[in-house]
Amino acid sequence: MKGRRILLGVTGGIAAYKAADLCSKLVQAGAEVAVVMTDSAQHFVAPLTFETLSRRKVYTGMWDPDLEFNPTHIALADWAELVVVAPATANIIAKLAHGIGDDLLSTVLLSVNAPVLVAPAMNKRMWENRVVQDNVRRLKELGHQVVEPGEGYLACGAVGVGRLAEVPDLMIAISERLK
Repeated sequence: MKGRRILLGVTGGIAAYKAADLCSKLVQAGAEVAVVMTDSAQHFVAPLTFETLSRRKVYTGMWDPDLEFNPTHIALADWAELVVVAPATANIIAKLAHGIGDDLLSTVLLSVNAPVLVAPAMNKRMWENRVVQDNVRRLKELGHQVVEPGEGYLACGAVGVGRLAEVPDLMIAISERLK
């Protein structure tokens, strides 16, 4: 992965802590990693965590007053060789499936020409919801790769499918997608 440019989109779920480990492993493998965090993601993990691990500025919104004029969503979309959304909540999956761009991450996803890899993570009832399954099917039809969630103990105390795929499995999927 040396020198490969990966944009990591982190959304608001408890599995965001695993995204920090993924970011670290990607950097250790030699990738350049830029991170975009949704507002909700920042309630679970601080941007400073990802800045430290990626050694880069973390992007948290469309309206950064510290930047000169630059359509950030377009610049990030142009930069990325691969976009990885991990964890991908039901919300971001729906936005991507239906072309909704109302925050930085969703507008990057609508602007990017690079491949997109989506790693869902949510409560098992949310994952099993017909609307979520329809949206996941639509993402696949649109050519996006979906790394299916794992089964096991969930943060809410339930047991079932919905866990973010394990970091080694995500690393394998990313490596294969970059070939």
